[in-house]
Amino acid sequence: MAGKHSSDATSAEVLFERRGRLGVVTLNRPQAVNALTAGMASAMLEQLTLWADDDAVAAVLVHGAGDRGLCAGGDIVAIYRDMLDGGDATADFWAEEYRMNALIAGYPKPYVAFMDGLVLGGGVGISAHGSVRIVTERTRMGMPETTIGFVPDVGGTLLLSRSPGESGTHAALTGAHLSGADALFLGLADHFVPSAKLAELADALESEAADDAVARFAEEAPPSVLAAQQEWIDACYSSDDAGEIVRRLRAVGGEAADAADTIEAKSPTAVKVALESLRRVRGLGLEEALAQEYRVGLRFLAGPDFREGIRAQVVDKDRNPHWQPATLAEVSRGDVESYFAPLGDRELMLSKERDNV
Repeated sequence: MAGKHSSDATSAEVLFERRGRLGVVTLNRPQAVNALTAGMASAMLEQLTLWADDDAVAAVLVHGAGDRGLCAGGDIVAIYRDMLDGGDATADFWAEEYRMNALIAGYPKPYVAFMDGLVLGGGVGISAHGSVRIVTERTRMGMPETTIGFVPDVGGTLLLSRSPGESGTHAALTGAHLSGADALFLGLADHFVPSAKLAELADALESEAADDAVARFAEEAPPSVLAAQQEWIDACYSSDDAGEIVRRLRAVGGEAADAADTIEAKSPTAVKVALESLRRVRGLGLEEALAQEYRVGLRFLAGPDFREGIRAQVVDKDRNPHWQPATLAEVSRGDVESYFAPLGDRELMLSKERDNV
């Protein structure tokens, strides 16, 4: 078996082994639905880099320990504590995590992700950039960052900007949990495999080519609810103004009005910056998108809503965040644009780092 990462604490949180010709990454924090820590991101970046050049490894599989999901995202309690201390550790974590996302997107071997159970935020980053993305009937995927006063990152803005019509905009602004069928529709996954067959598929990957193994186990997915809603989604979300989107949703009524209620409960700043992020990222490559997300993320670390959102959802759990500003109308164009201003010497320069390797 391939050696585990040198840090005992980190190796307990993420495990690496080789089974036949398959390199296996197991996120191993089941009590936290395998939420990603800085140590886990660093360990994965290191091991995936080694396996990329290892001729004995033909493919990589990423899955989560326990039965609740692949990964519930970044460890936001750790981020909250760091924000109280100034936020430098989170900035470093994101830089390492985004390097890992970029490596996964360009991985030279089949990168198979079992997107079973919860796959949220950072969990999307370690799976949806892969080349062989498996969802199941248990998949509950989403980028729910606006709920905690933040915006989709880990390349999520780019992924959602490429979804059919305005479906990615709907997913980003509402933070809705998506089924496996919805993930396929959005372009965040490739194949549907019943969860009961994942263990058998993993065994097959040890000796078979990834495409051949997956083809034997993949089945037709159920219908996507999101696909059935596309007509009103495209009509309502085509605006570049969040307030106008909400007005259109209310005019349609029914489930569209429910989406308006959902959006208006989120951080107004996060909603407007998320929408602007999706518009600005169109036509960019992943490394440029990650650099933009890093810029935006550091601004949220310094602002009030990200901290308040985590407090309300995870720390105090009163589910009653007090957003500043409190309404979409109070968030000015200048406020939004300030999140995208260059960071100077703090810019994330992934392409330059790669060229210097």
